[in-house]
Amino acid sequence: MGLSRSAGQPGLSVIAALLVVSVACSNALNSNEIAEPSVAGEWWPEITQKRVVEPAIEARIDELMASMSVPEKVGQLIQADIADVTPDDLKVYPLGSILNGGNSAPNGDPRIDAAAWLSLADAFHAANLERGGTTIPLLWGTDAVHGHNNVVGATIFPHNIGLGAARDPDLMARIGEITALETVVTGQDWSFAPTVAVARNDRWGRTYESYSEDPAIVASYAGRIVEGLQGTVTNTQRLRDGHVLSSAKHFVGDGGTADGIDQGDTRVSEKELATVHAAGYPAAIEAGVEIVMASFNSWHGEKLHGHRYLLTDILKDHWGFDGFVVGDWNGHGQVEGCRTTECPQAIMAGLDMFMAPDSWRELFANTLNNVRDGAISEARLNDAVRRILRVKLRAGLFDKPRPSLRRYAGEFKLLGSEAHRAVAREAVRRSLVLLKNDGILPVRPDSRVLVTGNGAHDMGRQTGGWTLSWQGSGNGRAHFPNAGSIWEGLQQAIDSQGGTAILSADGSYDERPDVAIVVYGEPPYAEFVGDRNDVAYRDDGVHLAQLKRYREAGIPTVSVFLSGRPLWSNRHINASDAFVAAWLPGSEGGGIADVLIADADGAARFDFTGRLSFSWPNHPEAAVLHAAHNEHALFAFGYGLSYSETETVAELDEWPSFDLSSMDTTQTLLVRGSPVRPWSVTLDDGEVSQELSGRSRLVTPALSVVREDYMSQEDALRLSWTGDAHAIVGGQTVDWARAANGDLSLVIEAHVDPNTMGDIALQLGCGTACEDTLPLRDLMHDPATAGWLTLSVPLKCLTQDTAALAAMEDPVWLSASGTATVALHALHLGPTEGSARCLK
Repeated sequence: MGLSRSAGQPGLSVIAALLVVSVACSNALNSNEIAEPSVAGEWWPEITQKRVVEPAIEARIDELMASMSVPEKVGQLIQADIADVTPDDLKVYPLGSILNGGNSAPNGDPRIDAAAWLSLADAFHAANLERGGTTIPLLWGTDAVHGHNNVVGATIFPHNIGLGAARDPDLMARIGEITALETVVTGQDWSFAPTVAVARNDRWGRTYESYSEDPAIVASYAGRIVEGLQGTVTNTQRLRDGHVLSSAKHFVGDGGTADGIDQGDTRVSEKELATVHAAGYPAAIEAGVEIVMASFNSWHGEKLHGHRYLLTDILKDHWGFDGFVVGDWNGHGQVEGCRTTECPQAIMAGLDMFMAPDSWRELFANTLNNVRDGAISEARLNDAVRRILRVKLRAGLFDKPRPSLRRYAGEFKLLGSEAHRAVAREAVRRSLVLLKNDGILPVRPDSRVLVTGNGAHDMGRQTGGWTLSWQGSGNGRAHFPNAGSIWEGLQQAIDSQGGTAILSADGSYDERPDVAIVVYGEPPYAEFVGDRNDVAYRDDGVHLAQLKRYREAGIPTVSVFLSGRPLWSNRHINASDAFVAAWLPGSEGGGIADVLIADADGAARFDFTGRLSFSWPNHPEAAVLHAAHNEHALFAFGYGLSYSETETVAELDEWPSFDLSSMDTTQTLLVRGSPVRPWSVTLDDGEVSQELSGRSRLVTPALSVVREDYMSQEDALRLSWTGDAHAIVGGQTVDWARAANGDLSLVIEAHVDPNTMGDIALQLGCGTACEDTLPLRDLMHDPATAGWLTLSVPLKCLTQDTAALAAMEDPVWLSASGTATVALHALHLGPTEGSARCLK
């Protein structure tokens, strides 16, 4: 098990070894050495159960292909997002597929009722039939990655990192079945799941989408979740009533990028790529997965969306995968020589369907031209279309009526049903990992229990990213009608057995409690936004102060830690009598109470059975601690206590020299009115250029800045123009191309008054490609509104060439040419919420 459970704080020699190993692992990931591609199969395992050719389906494909025009064939290669395509568009364009991205929903409302989803599915289905020509059924794909998580009321399961701790492949199959059934209820055909990444650097913002750092666990889960979603290959009802298409993602190497950078470069040997990062794919293919999603990342500099060796030679030829390969969100645009609106290279490399959410119109026209001028060969076009038709025929789409007439469609009582929630609650219990217990757990139900912490009654933190919205932001208790918060589960378990449960937002109490349960952890996040510079947990000291205060008062404390990855939290572990890694449990917070709260006799109702699927770090920068090096982790891969074990954790090193106030400055520029180093604010009127540089006041002939109070003393910058000038936020080179591609926004927390704003315009600093400007006034929902507002503008609205954002030193410009005033409190990147779209 690596480090002894009672070993406590390691000596300096172990710490030195930890850092050396972390650096060595990092260097290995950053190596530019790469052998020539192997003879296909040298490292790549064999598929023992390849799909059998189905003559009736192949004959039907032949008939369809003979009747399809070239535009109809090209249309099958394109998937558009419902935020940028309407049913009326399908009366003109013969598209093969639509999707709802993380922030896309009917009417632009991610929290709309379930019936609206089914109604929109019917509308798209009907429009597709009205077009004329050869009618090919439409496929609707959705990110149902931990339940049907885009729809209000659906059952939300723990994220994959927690499910990996459960060590139960059969549970994965049951989760897949429920997810598929609830997806059918609202009319979608296809789940973008499972993610079979093997995360090897916990700074990656998608770590929680990985079942484990151990490829064996990922491989054991991959086939079972596919079977749950699609049905088993031998089942006559496979892909029929109550099932949806599945897609294994992201092929391949997404969990192994250098420094854990999302969409970055994976610099590992082919052997490691095949045996570690591709470990889940053979099982998924043998289970009959019909779709594989190409990854954003590159392998030694070559983007996977354009990687013929991996997409065609390995996936299709060596493994015999006869379904289709879909791209990720405009990922084809990152292939060398490509744009989001044109990329024949990706199709020729083996991509079969572009995911082109907002670029599909131009992409359709250009791809049609690529076919006509030979950039895409007829043979490759026909192969891609055959694969897509094959999947649609296997799924029975040609025989199915409109979505609302299919079995289970519209049975909204199935969303979050009691039976489904029971499985989710079981999954929560099975996923919990007990890291420390000094005899305080289980809590007697007749106790007086104080419950506090930012995660106790916060469904957003409890469910994490990819829940109702892309980043999981903006979610409240009311958005989860068929769910229970952690507090509600604890309250029910304690109050029903004669105890007293008290929820305290600030942790205070009037009557001394017998025990305090503090529920806290990371805010919700998803890809890119979730990337970190280190693996330290930061909470501004609020919960640590609570824990220490209770300890000083002699009140036993239980920490319930919510996170999407293992995080260095030694200070909190030291201050807690018990520490539970609860991951991101989903909608069933009661599963935590099932394990923490005893029965009437004081005995455990359920034991802790979860075991770490990722090694737990002993240093804030120990992000590369996978199974091969778990002897250097604080808690090794596989660690986890049960109630029958009495091991203790000695005092842990708190690393006081590490700066816990630091933050990711690629996404955060201004906090509480002050630029975050190395960022600075410069005033430039064409003749005079001066940097604010910590001063509280700066005046140029056309622009001045002074500090003013907002929520605290001098926590805002008031910019006042009297002429033509710029306020420039710069100081380091940043790459926001990925952020723009991912539909992130520049978020400005500001005091605005239409009467004094004049013509203040926002602009990005990427040269001629960023000449577009946007008046701040246009960002206001109500032009008459005045006061402190949060303004948000998608980055892609400020340039037609998002690639130009890849290297900006002065990214944000505020300009005016007359009298104008605005006060700034914060400036950072954030998710694009709901229906926020370009205003021009």
